[in-house]
Amino acid sequence: MAETSIRFGILGCAGIAWKVSRAITFSPNSTLYAVGSRSLDKAEKFAADNGFPPTAKFYDSYEAVHDDPEVDAVYVPLPTSLHVKWAVLAAEKKKHLLLEKPVSLNVAEFDQIIEACEANGVQFMDGTMWMHHPRTAKMKEFLSDSQCFGQLETIHSIFTFSGDEDFLKNDIRVKPDLDGLGALGDLGWYCIRAILWAVDYELPKTVTSLRGAILNEAGVILACGSSLQWEDGKTVTFHCSFLSNLTMDLTLVGTKGTVHVHDFVNPCDEKTSLFSTASKTGFTDFATGWDPLPSKSVVATDLLPQDACMVKEVSRLVESIKEGGSKPESMWPSISRKTQLVLDAVKESIEKGFEPVQVGG
Repeated sequence: MAETSIRFGILGCAGIAWKVSRAITFSPNSTLYAVGSRSLDKAEKFAADNGFPPTAKFYDSYEAVHDDPEVDAVYVPLPTSLHVKWAVLAAEKKKHLLLEKPVSLNVAEFDQIIEACEANGVQFMDGTMWMHHPRTAKMKEFLSDSQCFGQLETIHSIFTFSGDEDFLKNDIRVKPDLDGLGALGDLGWYCIRAILWAVDYELPKTVTSLRGAILNEAGVILACGSSLQWEDGKTVTFHCSFLSNLTMDLTLVGTKGTVHVHDFVNPCDEKTSLFSTASKTGFTDFATGWDPLPSKSVVATDLLPQDACMVKEVSRLVESIKEGGSKPESMWPSISRKTQLVLDAVKESIEKGFEPVQVGG
C-alpha cells in the first residue's frame, strides 16, 4: 500500500524554515502544501526560493494556513514568544504540530500547548533533528551494551558558536521579547536533550548553574553552563554559548567504555557521520599509548538527512492517526516537557545567584 502524503503548512519564513522545507521535499510521505507569512509577496518568494511545488498555496497570514482544510500538519518556526499562541491555535484547528525548539518560554506555556494537542487528538513533535539521525540509534546500542560500556557515570555536552556583532545586536535570539531564553534556549536545549536521552529521560534531582554566565544588556543569556545531579550521585555538565567557536561535543563515560561525538547536533557531513567508542581501555607499558585504541563508527545517511528523517517520522505518526485510527504518540511531548523542565531550572538557578534548584515534575 502506498504511503499517504502528509500535507504540511509552514508558518513564517524564518531561516530554519528553509531547512525543514527541504526536509519535507526529501521525505517520501510528506508534501509542501502551503506557506503563510505576514506578507503575500514574502510567502511567494519563500516558496519560489525553496522548491515548493507549483500546486503550493501562499497566504498572507498564519490564520489562513490553519484555516485551510487540506493542511494536515503545520511546522512552526516562529520566535519562542509566539509559540503558545500559534501552536494552541493549530491544535484547535486539528492540525498536527511540528514545533521548533525551544518549545516555549517555560513549562507552564508548554502545558497549554500539550493540553490543546491532547484535547484535539493531534500529534506533537519538537524540531530536535539529531534525535532522528541513524547515528543516534547506533550510539544508543553501544550505551546499552553492559559488557562494552557498563554503567553510565558522567556526561559532558557542549554546543557553542561565535555570533558576529550584527547577530549579538539584532538576531531574534538575543531579543527578550522574541526569544528571551537566548543561548540557553537555542543551544542549551540540545545539550539538555542529549543528557536526558543518555539517561533514558530520568529527570535530575537538582540543577546548579555554573558561575560566569554572560547576559547582554537586556538580560538575555549569551553563555552559560550548568551541572545536573541525580539521586544516585551521578553528576553531568553542559555549556552553551553564542561567544565561542563552533563546537558540538558530546562525551558519555561509563564504567567500561566511552563515547565521543564531535558534531552531535548537526553532522559535519550530511551523508556520512562519525562517532568514536572506547571499551576497557588502558595504558600500554610505561604509558606510551592506549590499548586498545578507540574505534570509529561510520554511519551513512545517503537516503535521507536527519531533518528529513524527522519529517518522515512525524508524517508516519500523523498517517497512522488519520488512516489507522491510532492515538498520538505520547513519547514526544513527554520528552519535550522534561527538556523544558530542566531548562527552566537552569534559568532559575542563574536568576537565584547560581543556587541549586529542584527540578519540577
